[in-house]
Amino acid sequence: MNISFRSILIFAFILLISSCQKSEFDFYDLEGNGYRYSDLEGRFQIVNYWAIWCAPCKHEIPELQALHDDYENVAVFGVNFDQPELDVMSEQAKLMNIGFPTYRRDPSSDFGIKTPEVLPTTLVFSPNREMLATLVGPQTKESLLSIIEEN
Repeated sequence: MNISFRSILIFAFILLISSCQKSEFDFYDLEGNGYRYSDLEGRFQIVNYWAIWCAPCKHEIPELQALHDDYENVAVFGVNFDQPELDVMSEQAKLMNIGFPTYRRDPSSDFGIKTPEVLPTTLVFSPNREMLATLVGPQTKESLLSIIEEN
C-alpha cells in the first residue's frame, strides 16, 4: 500500500513539473504559428493595434500589408484591440484583409507597456527590440519607412 501511494505521489509530482514548463514560443498568431522574439532579431518589428469598428484602422491596413509584403527586414504583426474569441478574431482579420500575422493575445505586457487607449496605435521596434516609436493615428508605408530608415 505504501509503494502505490508513493508511486501516485511521484506521478503527481512529475505531472505538476511537466505542466509548469515554459512554452517554446513567446507568442502565437491566429493560425497557430509560434514565434520567438529572438527569431525576429535582425528585423524591424511593427506591431499595430486595430479593431473592426475603427475606420482609420481600415484605411491603414493596406499600408501595413504593403510593408509586410515588400520588405523582408520588417516583420508586421497585428493586435485585435477587442480581443474577442479566436474564431471571431480570425473572421475579423479576414474582413479587414489582414494578411500579416495577428497576435492571439495582447502583447503589451511583453513590451512593458500599457494597452493603447487610442486606435490605431502602431509600435515600431528596432532589430534588437528597442522601442523606436509609439505612433497614434493611421500610418502610411512611407511614414513607417522613414522611422526605419532613420535607424
